[in-house]
Amino acid sequence: MITTSSNSVLLQPDTIKSHDRGGGARTTPLVGKAIGATAFITGYTEFNGGAEIPFHHHNTEESVVLIAGDAIFDIDGQSIPVKQGDVTFIPPNVPHRFRNASSTNPMKILWIYGSMNASRTLVETGETRPISLEHGA
Repeated sequence: MITTSSNSVLLQPDTIKSHDRGGGARTTPLVGKAIGATAFITGYTEFNGGAEIPFHHHNTEESVVLIAGDAIFDIDGQSIPVKQGDVTFIPPNVPHRFRNASSTNPMKILWIYGSMNASRTLVETGETRPISLEHGA
């Protein structure tokens, strides 16, 4: 991480610790409270071939950009193919998930939450956890 005199920051994701999310997915926190952000948080989630995350929802708006690979976006009873560079907008409290469309190639997303207090609630269990736990905050 490089911090400038104006407190701007250059992050180098290959130097940031990733967190295993289970099921072949791992998250790397990027912009968050620890570097001075006050309004939003971001990170990468990488998926191994065939990996998917469970249905969940958030208490805030979310945008996801597919950085690499091919994905399936499951939302509102639809399974929507997503190609590299596609961007989603998901309102608060809408159950959704992303899964890797390939059984062999990796996939990577960039996520942005519209609040420092974003949380994830798993649909199946109702368990809610702050996203900040993945940021080590």
